[in-house]
Amino acid sequence: MGELRILLEKSIETIKTDGPGVWMQKAKKYAALREDRKTRENADRTFADVLFINGCLLPHPPRYRVTHQREQLLAADLSSNEVNFADLTLDLVRLYRVFIFFRCPYTDTIGQFIQAAREEHKTVLYDVDDLVIDAAYTKSIAYLDTLPKEEQEAYYEGLLRNRCTLELCDGAITTTERLAEELKKYVPYVYINRNTASEEMLYLSEKAQETEKRAEGKVRLGYFSGSITHNDDFDLILPVVSKLMACYPNLELLLAGELDLPENLQAWKDRIEYIPFGDWRKLPGMIARADINLAPLTDNLFNEAKSENKWVEAALVKVPTIASRVGAFAHSITHGSNGMLCASPQEWEEALRLLIENEELRTQIGNNAYTYCRKHRTTIYTAVPFANEIRRLMHPNLVFIVPVLQISGGLAVILKHCTVLKKAGYDVAIINQGFEKKTYIEKDGVNIGVINFNHTSIAVSIDRAVATLWTTYRFFEIYAKIARRYYLVQGYETDFSPVGNGSRIAANRTYCSTIPVQYLTVSKWCCQWLKQQYGQSAGYVQNGLDTRQFYPVKRDWSGRKIRILVEGSSADFYKNVDESFRIVNLLDLEVYEIWFLSYQGEPKKEYHVDRFFHKVPYEEVADVYRSCDILLKSSLLESFSYPPLEMMATGGYVVAAPNEGNVEYLADGVNCLFYTHADLKTASDAIARISNDAPLRERLYENGLRTAAEREWGRIVGEIVRMYEM
Repeated sequence: MGELRILLEKSIETIKTDGPGVWMQKAKKYAALREDRKTRENADRTFADVLFINGCLLPHPPRYRVTHQREQLLAADLSSNEVNFADLTLDLVRLYRVFIFFRCPYTDTIGQFIQAAREEHKTVLYDVDDLVIDAAYTKSIAYLDTLPKEEQEAYYEGLLRNRCTLELCDGAITTTERLAEELKKYVPYVYINRNTASEEMLYLSEKAQETEKRAEGKVRLGYFSGSITHNDDFDLILPVVSKLMACYPNLELLLAGELDLPENLQAWKDRIEYIPFGDWRKLPGMIARADINLAPLTDNLFNEAKSENKWVEAALVKVPTIASRVGAFAHSITHGSNGMLCASPQEWEEALRLLIENEELRTQIGNNAYTYCRKHRTTIYTAVPFANEIRRLMHPNLVFIVPVLQISGGLAVILKHCTVLKKAGYDVAIINQGFEKKTYIEKDGVNIGVINFNHTSIAVSIDRAVATLWTTYRFFEIYAKIARRYYLVQGYETDFSPVGNGSRIAANRTYCSTIPVQYLTVSKWCCQWLKQQYGQSAGYVQNGLDTRQFYPVKRDWSGRKIRILVEGSSADFYKNVDESFRIVNLLDLEVYEIWFLSYQGEPKKEYHVDRFFHKVPYEEVADVYRSCDILLKSSLLESFSYPPLEMMATGGYVVAAPNEGNVEYLADGVNCLFYTHADLKTASDAIARISNDAPLRERLYENGLRTAAEREWGRIVGEIVRMYEM
């Protein structure tokens, strides 16, 4: 359905509720809203808890159901944003944990958005404050019968599309018990969060109490209709009001909003003040001028579902309300204490006479209503229950903080953990402290949302946050809204830099945390030094491998050069790539071809390289391994050394210097050949042995495949999930 059609239906809704006299004003406001991109930009640049999607063209309902509910959440430390339904884009799915659609009609974008949100384990709710979800509920609105047939059809189609969106959601939020009862026919879960007054409303109301003075010797009845659909409601008490106007010469009537002045009140028009529709900020002052607030409602299902706003607005300026004993009024008002309830013309007349004649009772009821509503119908005092319910509905989220998105074995592990956790039902995201512009990163067919730390305001509540390098640990110190902190240690980062580099001290301090942090690792060696050197107990899960990607190919050794692969960053001293190329210089280059695979540094001028592979996408790395015969790996330090395992899985052979990160699974003469660091001759001899000894190759091949199979990811996914639930 096109946006123009939607706007037509929204316009009809506006005309239906506010009348054609004010439709142009609201249309101009809507146009200004669409031109002002600030709201949209805020939504697009914030990682937060809740996004409200406003589908209502009228100004009054979104104020209560979007602005005021956002204030409630803020008062209870949940962050939120809002966007107009016409500005909704799929990219917003990754930026929020909960989505609340307020009166939103179904569109293709909304349908796709909700589907995407479900796949990302987000919570999707529908908020509605009237029974505008089915034609059966609105047929009692007499004004609709005055609209042309085509406008009626468009209006009812809009109701149907409201219901379509509702039925796609996980549940609903609404304002009253009767409305909740009906909504349960469409969704399995409904939460009642009554309309509440904002801090600004309360401030304006208390200011109005001080500045507005009621007329001495007069009693003024106030009726604040808001929309022309309330004409039928006022007709309910019109005979009583007319009778009392004749009976009490000091009785005046204040009419505000889009209400037509009835013919049988014309006789007292000199005692009737009419105030047209205006800014809501003026409403407290208007109500404060009245002595009695009138809130009649015809008794039908649509009105039973309505909220008690009129009572609350009057209560905040200490004006007593007489209301119909219908729906939320009947639920909220205690008759004779904080308001008056009436179910018949006779009761209306009795209640009105009582309050007209008894100023003390008016004051008492007004004060009682004020005391109650100030504590039970304002945003701050009702914030915690609503926010707690939103928190309860959130899927647990888990956020990894990474320094960059550049290809590395460490990032591959992180992404694998992300996919496992997402498949287990977690709302998973990555906060990237680098400057890459990716918004999603794919692993094993699963998309993980990426939040750019440098361009996004972080305001979300995080159930579990995971630092992944010493540079990311700082996030724990500057961001407080984290329930549980984890540090995934994949190496002794103190020694990642040469002596004299200040980052050694910065890295070392992260193992001495004064912040409650659960250390995690994928290396038994890391478990040992964390405990022995720093007294930190770490959760452990072994590293794995996708053997579907790293499948084996038996090497053919005849009729071609033997291909040696050197892997590692020449920019990182602990990778010790220089030593690998010193070993290469001892080889007969008529027999051997040298390939170099690096994620960061490039070949130095003294390196002999026949073919260089730089920043190869991880999904293509296995092809590079399968194209080579022997991996030469000289690293001084590794937490868990992936390249030897990956090479063995593809059917290749490994010559490596033992370190803490590879002895966990490598065994000399079993699945690899070891050499001692700086013993270049032993390394070149090992390469020659593999090249010339077929039985040795067969043994290394079989044992290498067995080692890789024992590390298959599918065997350890349950352990990964359990580790992050420590």
